[in-house]
Order: sequence, then structure tokens, then C-alpha cells
Amino acid sequence: MSSFQQVHSIDSCSQGSLDDAEKGIYDSTLESVAPPPFVYTSQRREAQLSRLQSPTSPVHEGITPCTSVPELSLPQPIKLNTSHIEVVEEPVKKPVTIKAKISRWILFELWFNVYRRFFTFVVLLNLVGIILAALGRFKYAENHLGALVLGNLLCAILMRNELFVRFLYLLAIYGLRDWAPLRIKLAATSVLQHLGGVHSGCALSGAAWLIYKIVDIIRYRAVQHPAVIASGIVTNVFIIISVLSAFPWVRNTYHNVFEKHHRFIGWLGLAMTWVFVIMSNTYDIKLGQWRTDTHSLLSAQELWFAVFMTVFVLIPWVTLREVSVEVEIPSPKVAILRFERGMQQGLLGRISRTSIMEYHAFGIISEGRKATHHYMICGVQGDFTKNLVVHPPKTVWTRQLKFAGVGHASAMYKRGIRICTGTGIGAALSTCIQSPDWFLIWIGSDQERTFGPTITGLIKKHIEPERMILWDSKKRGGRPDSVQLLKDTWKSFGAEVIFITSNMQGNDEMMQGCRAAGLHAFGTLWDF
Repeated sequence: MSSFQQVHSIDSCSQGSLDDAEKGIYDSTLESVAPPPFVYTSQRREAQLSRLQSPTSPVHEGITPCTSVPELSLPQPIKLNTSHIEVVEEPVKKPVTIKAKISRWILFELWFNVYRRFFTFVVLLNLVGIILAALGRFKYAENHLGALVLGNLLCAILMRNELFVRFLYLLAIYGLRDWAPLRIKLAATSVLQHLGGVHSGCALSGAAWLIYKIVDIIRYRAVQHPAVIASGIVTNVFIIISVLSAFPWVRNTYHNVFEKHHRFIGWLGLAMTWVFVIMSNTYDIKLGQWRTDTHSLLSAQELWFAVFMTVFVLIPWVTLREVSVEVEIPSPKVAILRFERGMQQGLLGRISRTSIMEYHAFGIISEGRKATHHYMICGVQGDFTKNLVVHPPKTVWTRQLKFAGVGHASAMYKRGIRICTGTGIGAALSTCIQSPDWFLIWIGSDQERTFGPTITGLIKKHIEPERMILWDSKKRGGRPDSVQLLKDTWKSFGAEVIFITSNMQGNDEMMQGCRAAGLHAFGTLWDF
């Protein structure tokens, strides 16, 4: 593995003393420790005191050493009866941190973000359509229920497709960068970041329309073929299971369960969709027989929705490859993976030890598209990342088509700030390496020891000292006031936008502070 070998000789003191910053825990600032009480309890200490209190000492002159405050003192030391004196340990007083009060309106705005607005709009729009269809006032739905089902599901697939999302970012960056005012750029970035709201809303709405369609078929089961009804019910079950498995409490608590059901049951649902579309469009309910001509099938809207759904599902998997990887382990909490070829900034990649199971996404660090390598920082948080450290792989599976994170939109802006904590540097560093107009703020604990020479070397090589703040909470005795740090950097650097990569607590604090201060910021997004 040449010079990029695994580092196994780790300082023993670092094994158990890694700060919570690496874990993404937003710890508090350093606590000041009060000095112990100045109580003399031995004859030896009394002798030392008597020697110190000479006639020419500052105490004898009525002055406490190192201060100008007068203090009453005796000209001769007296014997102290110390038998009854007890040493009392004073409790450590924590510094009082006064946080700025955030208005309820700001908290509501951050909660009801564009993701939730998209989700609410899409679901309500489809709900109105279902109600109108049930009342007989939606003529299109009477003849094209299947198209409404598959149209929603196709839209849901597109919002999570690497190629389509990269295309949207391309349009926004090259279409808005040179002429658009800041307000439009911010709106476009917000839309791109929250496309997941459209994905969730369309998936749920598609399932709702599918239920409505099956109910409609069952109502007229006397003239419908049993095979059509059966295929519709099976399709419905698969789609509903796939949608329910993606609910936040399932996805966050049982990630592997979510992945298996959402992916594999979703694929089965897609296969059954083909069966249902073909059967429902080739059976003539008026004549009560199957049609053999292909014209009616090819002219059906449902067929072409199914075609595009299949194409966009397959595109990312066509680029799946098993690639060589070199692993550096600078500390027990982090694995640095190195891959061949360079990348654009703001991209993320999914990797797995198997071809179709347990994919995990990480930010990509690269010096540019013409670079020879790119890197991923994998912080130990679960079984998958733990095994990267304990049993470093020589190859991993990955899709060569990478997907764009919100950091990819940084190319639209003239100047900006990229702030991150701990392993968030993996998603942030490329932007500041590849663009001299971005300022890096990295908050962590003992970064050089924790993340190793490769990452710190890239920072020192490509980012000037005046364009970065590396806050080592271990050396500086705690974390900074990140909001104040952002305010100061915003003014001095002349930034027009801030991108944040942090854990939930740190992200919320910075987003609230930036919104209250009128700073344009985009934080880490957790799907809801």
C-alpha cells in the first residue's frame, strides 16, 4: 500500500481520551476549576509561614504578593491550633452560559422547512384529487387512475436518482451562477436540498392512489378478471410495505430492516407493477376477454410510466463496481479510505462490502477532477464503520455515479463559509480545497492525531492560514461560541452563504443563531 499504510501504533493515552467532538457530541466549553482552600494543618506548614513572614516581606508591609490591595497582617507569626480544622473541598462552579433566546417564529420556520412544505403540498394536492375522484368530479382520474399512481411513484424515484439530481444541480449552477440575484440562488439551493420532501410526498400519494384504484376494481369485480384483481392487490401490498419501511422511526431505529424492505420489496413492487399494468390494459372488461393486439398496451400512459421508472431505478446499479481501496487508521475512531481518480466538490459516495446490501454514504474529499485519488472519512458509529477499522477491506463495492449533496451548490456563490464538526470535514473539505472563495471552520478535538497526516496534509497544502479556522477543543479547553465565530467570519470574509455539517444539536444551535442574526445558512438535513 506504499506510503498510505494503516497506522496501528497509536499513542496509548489517545485510546480512551478521544474527545466527544469526534463522536459528533456538541460538548460544552471548558469548566473552570476553583483552587483548593488555603488551609494549614501541619507544624511544617506553620514553620514555612513564619519564614515567609519576614519584616521585609510584602505581607509584613500590609500588601498581598502580586497585588496592591492592603491586607491586615501580624508582625509576628502566632501558633495556630489546627486540631479542629477540617479541609473542606469547595464545589466546582460551572460557568454560566447565557444563550440568546430564539423567537418561536424562527423555531417554527426551521421546523416547517422546505422539506415539510413540499411534503405537505404534494400530499394535500393528491388528497384533493382523490376526494374529487371519489365525488365523480375528476374526469381524468376516472380513465387514468393507473397513470396517477405511477406518475407519483415515478416522481418519487426521480427525486432520489443520482443522475436526475445531478442534472438539476447542473442546471442551477450554470443557469444561475453568473446573473441571478442572491435571493434566487438561495431559493434554488433550498429546493435542491429538500427534494426529499417531494420524494416522500409522492411515494405516499402514489400508495394512496393505488389503494383507491384497487378499491375501484373490487367494486366492479363482477366484470373484472380475478387475475387483474389479484395482481393489483399484491402490487398494493408491496408498495405499502416499501413506503411504511421508510418512515423515520423505522429507518432510524432499524436501518437494516429499512434497507431490506425499502429496496427489495420496492423492487418486487416494481416487478408486480409491470404485471398489473400489462394485465389491466390487455383485459377488455366490456367484452370480458383478453386483447391480443399491442396497440392498446403501447398507447397506455401507465406502460411508459413503468418504463421510465425501471430505467431510473436501474441507472445507478449499472454503474456498480468493486474497486480497490487503501485504508489508513490514524485513530481507533476513524478510518480514511483512499480510492482512485479525482472528483468534483460537494459529492457523496455510497460504499458496501457486498454488492447489493448495507450501503452507507460518506462525503468525498478530492483535490479536483484531475486528481489521482479521492478520500472518504468514516467515523466509527455502527457495526459497518467499526469493521472498517477492525478489519480493513482491500476492496469495496460502490456506484461510480456519485450523488450531489447540498455542498455541490456552493459553486453558485461568490464567497461562503463551510463550517463542520468532527468527521463532518469529509463533506466540507473539498469545497474549500477546490475554491479559494470558501472559508473553512473545522471544530474538533486533536484533529491531527485523530484524523492523521493525510487529511491535515491536504488542508495545509491547499488552504491558506487566513482562509481557515481549525478549532482544537482539546488544546483550547472547549468548544467555541460557534454562532459568534460565524458572525465574525461572515463580516471579515464577506460571505454570502454558510453551509453547516454537524450533529443534530450543533446544527440546530448554529441554524437558529444564523437565522436570528440574518445570516443565510443551510444545515445538515435529516429526512423526516
